[in-house]
Amino acid sequence: MKRMAFGLLAALSLAGVGGLSAQEGIRVGVGGGLLMPLGDYKTADKMGWMVGADGTYWMTGTPIGIRIEGDYSQTSHKSTFITSGNSKIFGGLAEIVYAFGTKAAQVRPYVMGGIGYFNFKESASGFSQSKVGFGGGAGIALKVGSGSTRAFLEGRFTSVSTTGGSTTFLPIRAGLRFGGK
Repeated sequence: MKRMAFGLLAALSLAGVGGLSAQEGIRVGVGGGLLMPLGDYKTADKMGWMVGADGTYWMTGTPIGIRIEGDYSQTSHKSTFITSGNSKIFGGLAEIVYAFGTKAAQVRPYVMGGIGYFNFKESASGFSQSKVGFGGGAGIALKVGSGSTRAFLEGRFTSVSTTGGSTTFLPIRAGLRFGGK
């Protein structure tokens, strides 16, 4: 399952740089960054890392886009936790994105929100479950050079319904997006 998911993310990224991104209104991005556990998750785990890819279809003549995003992250247990190990989260969101300013602007802030599906796995106990989650956040995109490539930095509060409550975290991701708009 993991190999297939990583393969899909890699294929989307490569296709986006070449074929998909050439179409007007479609942007494909890749990036990585930090994952900050929140709530009960923060009690057991330290800050970790994350990688991801996304594709956004921008509706013609509007500042609204529909994004599909996939992420993989890992955090390590704190030394005060009973057992050593790590937690891994793999999942994705379908989001609505609203960008401020024009597509020609050098700097373009945006907000996003959506719903998705995530698998949470804890290594020490072998606990694993897949559940629905939601997220919302904001970012900023900066033009790179004279083409349509943009560097981005974004953060999104994410909450996944898990047994006994929810797992909440804040991924902070930076990367590049290629394509139209």
